[in-house]
Amino acid sequence: MEAMLTILIADDEPNIRKSLARVLSLEGYKIVQAKNGKEALEVVRQAAVDLVLMDVLMPELDGLGALGSLREELPDLPVVMMSGNASIESAVKATRLGALDFLEKPLSTDKLLITVSNALRFARLSREHAELALQARAAGEMIGTSGRMKAISAMIGKIAPSQGRVLITGANGTGKELVARAIHEGSGRAGAPFVKLNCAAIPSELIESELFGHEKGAFSGAVRMRRGKFELADTGTLFLDEIGDMSLSAQAKVLRVLQESELERVGGAETLRVDVRVVAATNKDLLAEIERGAFREDLYYRLAVVPIDLPTLEERKDDIGALCRHFLRLVCQQNGFREMAITEGAIGLLMQRPWPGNVRELRNVIERLAILSTASEITEQDVQIVLPQAAAPRRQRTTAGLSLKDQLAVAERQLLVEALSDQDGNVAATARSLGLERSHLYKKMRAFGITPGTGKTDDQQA
Repeated sequence: MEAMLTILIADDEPNIRKSLARVLSLEGYKIVQAKNGKEALEVVRQAAVDLVLMDVLMPELDGLGALGSLREELPDLPVVMMSGNASIESAVKATRLGALDFLEKPLSTDKLLITVSNALRFARLSREHAELALQARAAGEMIGTSGRMKAISAMIGKIAPSQGRVLITGANGTGKELVARAIHEGSGRAGAPFVKLNCAAIPSELIESELFGHEKGAFSGAVRMRRGKFELADTGTLFLDEIGDMSLSAQAKVLRVLQESELERVGGAETLRVDVRVVAATNKDLLAEIERGAFREDLYYRLAVVPIDLPTLEERKDDIGALCRHFLRLVCQQNGFREMAITEGAIGLLMQRPWPGNVRELRNVIERLAILSTASEITEQDVQIVLPQAAAPRRQRTTAGLSLKDQLAVAERQLLVEALSDQDGNVAATARSLGLERSHLYKKMRAFGITPGTGKTDDQQA
């Protein structure tokens, strides 16, 4: 059942407040009232109000004065102004101060209800947009404290404010789009569009239309004029992903846009000027592609003003723990799950396995674990169920790319697992064999997410 929305009616005339309250109450709204602007401010400071209907002319503090204070204190609260002496000047002033709408008295019931409905809908959409933007920023946050990631973050901080073009290279799933967005968000173009195009996903015969747009009738199926990605990204950033798959014909035309900031739509004669910063990415070796004649050398040097090469996850395994926790938090938020944790033992197993799909594959695995888990934390056993290969003996794996601290933790955990296995899961016997206090062994087992296997219990041993 949805919560009842609350509307504040602020007007110095009791009859108008009573009339509006009656109409809006019948529509299912909860009504609170104020007889002047000062009282209206006190009400919104003490109660959860979803919409304010406020008269312009009121004693003590008029509606426009109260509106200015509301915008400073509660900028997201929708306000609709009312007046029996409406003028264009007052309506314009109210709009500039942040009012969503302006109603002239006497109020039409239909007009009132439509305005209230629209204002509440606009406020809801604004909140949803803000939440989505917050989630997008969280999803796009660069995670990692490894040496490579620190160096890349520092480079992004230097190049983002410039106008220099950037070429991002790296294997699939390493986060090339994430870096491109970080460059855009850190630039002076952050308020302008970020437009992306996956060059590998567009057939060669359509790539030019996607990039530069087309005029009506330019080719079969062109039933209307369409703007291309360069036009849509004007004053912003265009991210050309997998540019190594672009046709030579399209490469030549992209080169011209980069050189002259001009283009023509397919089938058009008008020359259009654009101001676009291009960030390109590829998983191919473009120098090798140049050697075999599949990529233009002049375009390469136009794009690679600043090259950034992203490491594979294998090369930054120190970041896996932080990435796991970050993705788990995001997955829970996006799916409405309760807050979950992941044990060090589970992270230890994930650090041991190879990640051919890199960060993208890790995120998918964390999402799968969160969906399938029935507990408040993801354990080593959960990882072994979802990824059976993660349970392979330690000696079959490599610690390449791990810090000394992580290698020692992996080795210690494997030693405990094997010792427990040798003692059929008997903790007391295992503690004696290792020369440890039983409480100390339990503490280590909890730290590594280890639970004893089947075998004798401590009571049976005693």
